[in-house]
Amino acid sequence: MADKLLETTWTILKVLQWTANRFSERGISSARLDAEVLLAHVLGMTRVGLYTSHDKPLQQGELATYKDLIRRRLAGEPVAYLTGRQEFWSLPLKVDPRVLIPRRDTETLVEVALAVARPRNACRIADVATGSGAVALALAKELPQATVVATDASPGALEVARENADQLGLSSRVELREGDLVSPLDGTFDLIVSNPPYVPTDEIATLAPEVRREPRAALDGGSDGLFVLRRLVPAAMAFLAPDGRLAVEHAHDQGEAVARLFQDSGYIDVVTTKDLAGVDRVTAGRKRA
Repeated sequence: MADKLLETTWTILKVLQWTANRFSERGISSARLDAEVLLAHVLGMTRVGLYTSHDKPLQQGELATYKDLIRRRLAGEPVAYLTGRQEFWSLPLKVDPRVLIPRRDTETLVEVALAVARPRNACRIADVATGSGAVALALAKELPQATVVATDASPGALEVARENADQLGLSSRVELREGDLVSPLDGTFDLIVSNPPYVPTDEIATLAPEVRREPRAALDGGSDGLFVLRRLVPAAMAFLAPDGRLAVEHAHDQGEAVARLFQDSGYIDVVTTKDLAGVDRVTAGRKRA
């Protein structure tokens, strides 16, 4: 925000309007929302609180802090990294540049997993490439009788996942293991889930600037986006109990290809589920009993 911010009296509403306009001018699609989230973070308020206190003047220190966040957002930093928080499945999660930012689309993976796991009661679940721990922690919260193991090749991502497990009181329920895909697993599981990298390499340069700030290793799925899935889908079969299921997230245009990969790897009852936007998002299959 220009130095003009520090030269006059600015109320919450006036600051929000100015910032939303500035973000819109720079092509940020979620301009108003981003302005609200960042200001609520600075003031320690809820977004609703911003409007119930809309005529409250901001202090110079608050304005200076907000100005810095605006500058960084305009430079392409994601809002979640600026606040250090992202909600997923109603869980407040810590996020930083070591992990992919959990997205609403991935809640479809949780829904599919719960539909499989709930009838099984005390089941054993693995979350492969867990990142911030979002999916593993959501499943641990919803399935108190389940045992959850979460893997990731990134030590930094596992540090973030561990902090999230601790703050949510779920550290005793989710075991974190370092290693590539299923390599840290042992024994068999009733359910394996994963949100692996699936963006085709050539498409990464076309992503929004804030998305390109996220870990490339968590985005890049190789030339067609399926490099990691080609390794994961057949490898997971060895760690599934009879009648166990694998469920993976993928891009909206990869459903048919991923379903064929499941079928070619020996899975049965292969089903692709659409997300809230009505596009293919999660494919799951069952190991023959």
